[in-house]
Amino acid sequence: MTWEIAFVLGLLVLALLAFVWEKYPADIVALSVFSILLLSGVLPRDKAMAVFANPAPITVAAMFVLSAALVKCGAMDYLSSWVGRAAFLPYQLVLFLLVALVAFASAWINNTPVVVVFVPVVLSLARKMNLPASKFLIPLSYAAVLGGTCTLIGTSTNLVVNGILIDRGQPGMSMFELSWLGVPVAIIGALYLALVGQRLLPARETLTSILSDEERREYLTEAFVPPGSPLNGKTLKAAGLVSARGFRVIEVVRNGIAIHLDHDTALAEGDRLVLACRPSGIARARAMPGFDFTAEAGLEQIAAHEGVVFEGAVAPNSEIIGRSINEINFRQRYRVVVLAVHRGGKSVREKLEDLPLEMGDILLMMGTPQAISTLRQGDDIILFDRPPLPSFSLHTRIPLVLGIITSVVLAETFGWVPIEIGAIAGSVLVCLTGCLKSRDAYESIEWNLMFVIFGMLALGAAMQHTGAAAWLAHNVVAGVELFFNGPHKPLAMLACIYLVTMILTEILSNNAVAALMVPIALGIAAEVGLDPRPFVIAVAFAASAAFATPIGYQTNTYVYGIGGYRFKDFVKIGVPLNLLCFAVAMYVIPRVWSF
Repeated sequence: MTWEIAFVLGLLVLALLAFVWEKYPADIVALSVFSILLLSGVLPRDKAMAVFANPAPITVAAMFVLSAALVKCGAMDYLSSWVGRAAFLPYQLVLFLLVALVAFASAWINNTPVVVVFVPVVLSLARKMNLPASKFLIPLSYAAVLGGTCTLIGTSTNLVVNGILIDRGQPGMSMFELSWLGVPVAIIGALYLALVGQRLLPARETLTSILSDEERREYLTEAFVPPGSPLNGKTLKAAGLVSARGFRVIEVVRNGIAIHLDHDTALAEGDRLVLACRPSGIARARAMPGFDFTAEAGLEQIAAHEGVVFEGAVAPNSEIIGRSINEINFRQRYRVVVLAVHRGGKSVREKLEDLPLEMGDILLMMGTPQAISTLRQGDDIILFDRPPLPSFSLHTRIPLVLGIITSVVLAETFGWVPIEIGAIAGSVLVCLTGCLKSRDAYESIEWNLMFVIFGMLALGAAMQHTGAAAWLAHNVVAGVELFFNGPHKPLAMLACIYLVTMILTEILSNNAVAALMVPIALGIAAEVGLDPRPFVIAVAFAASAAFATPIGYQTNTYVYGIGGYRFKDFVKIGVPLNLLCFAVAMYVIPRVWSF
């Protein structure tokens, strides 16, 4: 082992630990790895910069744009609306049809927008069937993952693997090459979820369950601190407003700006207090001395409005991710109040103002119907109260968008143009034809994922350049030969690669795992003189088939909070599905892609 190999392997271990630790975002970790490789000189500059010529990242970005066009024009809304019509069917049949429909959609567009669109539909379906939403949301995420394994463009992981293959001089994957494995697994997965879902899927409550029935009927009203009020200069705690029964202060507005609110906030003349009052507490609030419910100078009374309590999730690519409620001035921006935040299986109702929001956070909010209607029109928060309405303003563009995506698929299938060229051309066409605004196209791209891919491609290139990939491959082969030899050795090595990839995917970014494991798979094949294709196919499939943890795949993370799940829920239903996928892969891969 040379010092360069040791350096790269040490950097690999540190990167994996940083991904698991999650103190720093994955894209920052990946870019740090890229910087270290450049500064150390372990990876020559020309080879480091060559990762930007890899077709995978630009293809992934283009597919994000095409997926966004399909969602924006309303095609996914029409597709998802069919689900609600199945509420009269038995649960097992509904679940099978749901998984099949979502898997089909995910085979052609990015998984995350499919799940985002279907979540409100599934919540509505659960209410119609009088079942908890947790009986549907994990299967929804799993269906999106299973569908993504069926085609080349089904998931960004497949495109990353394909880009590395082309970069290493190997023939790229065809559009439907993975279907030989992905379609059987999707069918078996749908049957598994339909048969065991009722028994294994938990019955979890949503975030609104932390409120009592009376709290769900709270009213929003405003009180005014008039001149000469005894409350002037008093803190909320000293004024008895912290422990008041039947109502609570949720905001203090001073000079038109919502100020920071805590128990020690001092009131001043002219302050307006936004109160959340339960029905039984309205009279008590109006009887409190020191503030008035009439506007200054005896003008008209400030009317009390019913505060609707509702839930929503922080959408992927939302501009509020990483910013606190105080930082974005949530109340002024959206005209609603955040009552609680649900994250990681736990509900938080204290110190919400300074909590940085994350993708998939579930917000329990209260606001007027007008404010909710305005919030629904944005892209930052996905509301759960009802399924989305079709985008009629763009629904006439649905055939055009479908035609463009079909052309991209056919061009790759028949070898007319490479997938990266077709995807770029398709992205340009949806913008030129008005199916998608250029601003929406840029916003649809997950730029952090792009940088993760670039950073991990650089680390993979360093492993190849220094010989670290060959060193790992040699030791893996030697380890397998201790237990298996003869005709079973290739299958044992295939199983080893699959299981390592699957385990890493459960805790790391699937694209990062694919970028790291493909060079190792190619090295193992070269070490024993076998065709690398079956090993690469195993990496591509195992890097996507992540079911056992809520952090293994972005869609798992997204439904984690919405369904009120716990970590063990994914383990209980995901591990058997992982083993099913493994068994099918070990049977199909050697028969379709021979060693």
